[in-house]
Amino acid sequence: MFNTVISPEALHDRLGTSGLVILDCRHSLADFSLGRALYDESHIPGAFFAGVEQDLAGAKTGKNGRHPLPDPQIFARFLRACGVDDATQIVAYDAGADMFAARLWFLCRWIGHDATAVLDGGFAGWNAHGYPVTATPPQPAREGGLTVALRPDLVVGADFVHRNLNSEAMHLLDARAMERFSGETEPIDPVGGHIPGAKQRWFKENFEADGRLKSPQRLREEFAQSGLDPKRTVHQCGSGVSSAVNHLAMAHAGLEGSRIYNGSWSEWVSDPTRPVAKGV
Repeated sequence: MFNTVISPEALHDRLGTSGLVILDCRHSLADFSLGRALYDESHIPGAFFAGVEQDLAGAKTGKNGRHPLPDPQIFARFLRACGVDDATQIVAYDAGADMFAARLWFLCRWIGHDATAVLDGGFAGWNAHGYPVTATPPQPAREGGLTVALRPDLVVGADFVHRNLNSEAMHLLDARAMERFSGETEPIDPVGGHIPGAKQRWFKENFEADGRLKSPQRLREEFAQSGLDPKRTVHQCGSGVSSAVNHLAMAHAGLEGSRIYNGSWSEWVSDPTRPVAKGV
């Protein structure tokens, strides 16, 4: 079972085998139609398309962030429509060194399906090996029998974060780039800055230059240098998506126990009474 990452070679060896479902999660926060267009142009043979805004997020209320968690049963229904059973190995990919495959990985983990892995290097890594691609959509899948075993312990809400601000009970880690964390710029949300007490680790820092995830040993060393206790670490970002990459990196390094504040900055600033910090 692959439960963090899978190499392009290992996926290529398993193409066309039973018990494997591949999901294309390519997306752009600047152009919601781009992922589908890229998929229609070319994708890994047999891959189904997973829409980040439709399949990997729930309904927005204006107070619950830009990418709320989906209803777990609706998300499971999407996976079943792709043929996922309890024993299915899911492989998710995005463009490479991106956040969207990790989002799907986390949601699968959240509903109790641990046999989910991110394609190391993404679609770019697959293409670098010269492996086959196609524009042909996959045959309709038989309905899968996936069951949900929800793990609510993997997420926390805004109230938990607020109660534990600047407390050693919570090590808050922000996955946004430094210029957004500091409040120097904020291109998406209405308020700039960060949640008080948070540390910053841009999600891109988990990848090598070629788009592969760093080795478990290197990730362990980097997280150790940050002084984070994984069992007290709560990941957040702008809307809960890129925080999944830091969560994945910790799991890949064998540092289990961290959680995600899915509402993240976009939910946090929807309530003007919540405190905001700026600078580094």
